[in-house]
Amino acid sequence: MPDPLSPSSSSSSRLLAQQALSRAAGAPLLSGNAVDLLIDAAANYAAWLEAIRGARQRVLLENYMVRDDVVGREFRDALVERAQAGVFVAVVVDWVGCLGQSRSGFWAPLRAAGGEVRVYNPLQLGQTFGWLSRDHRKSLVVDGVTGFLSGVCISARWLGNPARDVPPWRDTGVALRGPVVTELEAAFAQSWSATGTPLREFPSAAEPTTPAGDVALRLIATQPSTAGMYRLDQLIASLATRTLWLTDAYFVGIAPYVQALVAAARDGVDVRLLVPGSSDIPAVANMSRAGYRPLLKAGIRVFEWNGSMLHAKTAVADGQWARVGSSNLNLASWLGNQELDVAIEDATFAGKLAAQYEHDLENATEIVLAPHHRRGHAEKVRTSQARPRVRHCGGSSGRAAAGALRLANSVGAALGHRRVLGATSARPLFLATAALLVLGVIAALWPAWIGWPVAVLCAWFALNLGIRGWRLRRRQRTAREADARGAGHDT
Repeated sequence: MPDPLSPSSSSSSRLLAQQALSRAAGAPLLSGNAVDLLIDAAANYAAWLEAIRGARQRVLLENYMVRDDVVGREFRDALVERAQAGVFVAVVVDWVGCLGQSRSGFWAPLRAAGGEVRVYNPLQLGQTFGWLSRDHRKSLVVDGVTGFLSGVCISARWLGNPARDVPPWRDTGVALRGPVVTELEAAFAQSWSATGTPLREFPSAAEPTTPAGDVALRLIATQPSTAGMYRLDQLIASLATRTLWLTDAYFVGIAPYVQALVAAARDGVDVRLLVPGSSDIPAVANMSRAGYRPLLKAGIRVFEWNGSMLHAKTAVADGQWARVGSSNLNLASWLGNQELDVAIEDATFAGKLAAQYEHDLENATEIVLAPHHRRGHAEKVRTSQARPRVRHCGGSSGRAAAGALRLANSVGAALGHRRVLGATSARPLFLATAALLVLGVIAALWPAWIGWPVAVLCAWFALNLGIRGWRLRRRQRTAREADARGAGHDT
């Protein structure tokens, strides 16, 4: 079968693949773009700040987290300077992402200079679970001409701490020019509208006489519950014929996606997964290993990063297709969050990302199944080499969530008998057992300690449901009154 991701494949196969990719992602293929690969935070920050400081019309910044530290203040001050110069500056940050990282007063200088700052989805009554949806995007658009997206938040954490021998975080972004920038600006406008009044209209830019480049790509701006990125990830796992190399910060192997990767590997595809090897939360790295076994048994190669933190979210397939952005391979990104990724169909860019992947593996430890000598003896998961100890300078809330999800996956597998649990799953199960026993003892000896949290939780649900019911009734009453007024005018 011809490779549907290869330019040499038949036109009919290529057309079908393009149609499938467009429908899965919910995004058309855009030609005439230029893309530059930006490795790690220092390169991304330098490019972002240069673009901001050169802005003449507008700066649109959207990021999950802007921290009140030396890096965050440098960005804020650059935005303040542009706003004072008459440039329109609009910023969207996430409420959870900035919780404990920067206070509302952090943005006071920008607001005083005429800039606008909005917070995505703060906790509010009437939305019992709505606050779980987060704006996990990281993007910047300047003057409608230059755009950036990545997995990089605005925080000094990403730069490491040389004084404490903490290396920089490993992360990936891209700089974009061409028709995709219009789509990037539209994605920002959607986030902006979700936080209040719509974004102002900007004058249409003059059509360029020549294309910015020769790269074809798709901008995938997902919203909660749309699963566009999930469908695309599944499809790429199905279409890849030679290689599929994945890098992810918080991989949580839900069954359908793991099955897609396993099927690809068994068909001879070189499937590799690069994930963080260590965490500032020690339990997370151990829990991560609980999901390795089905991957390793299928022939998928798993590597753990030896640096302080691997935060990149990338994929490269068959040397023709690549993805960079904010989406992790887990349910939170696929279904819960606003995410922003670019899927690039270009051999040159894919080659650069593949070369970077091979370079990254030089600083990674491969996880393998230990050989067993007795029939029926379960394989053990081991590392192919000793892992260096790495110091940390903080982490992301996503890692804690990933650890909790892995724990839930292991417990669910044990109870549902859906996969055989090996030695790597024993620890999270013992942790779950201990936690349940502790809760049982507390409930027996100090029932109020359990009863009061349950009562508060019930009160929270009741309050939110009541508010929603009241709002619904008010809207219904308003609609009836409007209908009555309309009927009176008709007569």
